[in-house]
Amino acid sequence: MRVPGDADLERRYGAANYAPLPITLVRGEGCYVEDVQGRRYLDLMSAYSALNHGHAHPRIVAAAIDQMQRLSVCSRAFHAAPLGPFLAQACEVTGMAKALPMNSGAEAVETALKAARKWACQYKGLADGEAEIIVMDGNFHGRTISIISFSSEPSYRRGFAPLTGGFVQVPFGDIAALTAAISERTAAVLVEPIQGEAGIRLPPPGWLKAVRELCTRQHVLLLVDEIQTGLGRTGAWLACDHEQVRPDGLMLGKALGGGLLPVSLFLAHEELMSVFTPGDHGSTFGGNPLAARVGLEALHVLQEEHLVDRARQHGAMLLSALQSLHHPGLREVRGRGLFIGMEFDPARVSARQFCELLLAEGALSKDTHGSVARICPPLVINEAEVMEAVACIERALAALP
Repeated sequence: MRVPGDADLERRYGAANYAPLPITLVRGEGCYVEDVQGRRYLDLMSAYSALNHGHAHPRIVAAAIDQMQRLSVCSRAFHAAPLGPFLAQACEVTGMAKALPMNSGAEAVETALKAARKWACQYKGLADGEAEIIVMDGNFHGRTISIISFSSEPSYRRGFAPLTGGFVQVPFGDIAALTAAISERTAAVLVEPIQGEAGIRLPPPGWLKAVRELCTRQHVLLLVDEIQTGLGRTGAWLACDHEQVRPDGLMLGKALGGGLLPVSLFLAHEELMSVFTPGDHGSTFGGNPLAARVGLEALHVLQEEHLVDRARQHGAMLLSALQSLHHPGLREVRGRGLFIGMEFDPARVSARQFCELLLAEGALSKDTHGSVARICPPLVINEAEVMEAVACIERALAALP
């Protein structure tokens, strides 16, 4: 009798909320992963930016092991030695004043929503329940009920009503529409500098800076979700930095955990963060000693190994090389840094089909919305690995009908 494999057991006992490619991974190092048959693949997904540092970065793994042997969890009921240095470093590299630690990216976004609504009561004089938050179409900020309530993707919302109110949606990249949508009830504008899940969608140049100026004039908070774009992914510490924009509230996650743990932060200026008092918000695991130690080492590695500069240089090389490739079904290659999307004509070919062919050629990616393949390798990728990625992609394109 055949013994069920790992994937068989996953299908039998796991919820069918993902549709993985037909591969089972057992280990990873740097930009590579290995499957159960021992075949190596170049990782061009980076777990949606959670692996900016690559797989099993030795410094981050060593920090995690050391901290696990000391103290992993104690809850925020007590002070823990690693938390202060972690929060200080995060504020220093982002230019924010205060940080509130959570676990997942969605929790950081939920924290920002709570902060904005309470700020509107305390500092704009809105009655409890009046505040509105403006969001962009095509947004992706997580999977909680409140967050899917303002998604423009019907499949994310269908069947999960009643949904949360208090959100107004406008077109991404349209400053005129945003200006018209702001009212006396507007507490905040929530944006992604580049929309990842929507297909690596970039707004027009200068749009984010115009949003910042508009929010300042209208006494409205600018909340920026950099969970996928932050910490070097686009060739700058934050994607905001490309237009010298400082948000009022900032969400970080994914890469903050160094590829090992779920770690997230909501960062803000003094006034916005002052709305939280003991009992308002928290998490048993948020800011635990292990997460703080890993997060601190992840930030140090980004700085000391110049991963932001590498993302900018190698991203430009990768984007240029991919834009030189041609196929009748390939509509566009776009991106910034190592945050790149290949958009296909769904009438001719699906992005899933391309990703399956890419898998056969020795590289891993995943489609989004059926038409875009994400090409987002770890920031530790070197020039030889960039050219290997291009070769794999070129062979996959040649295998398409």
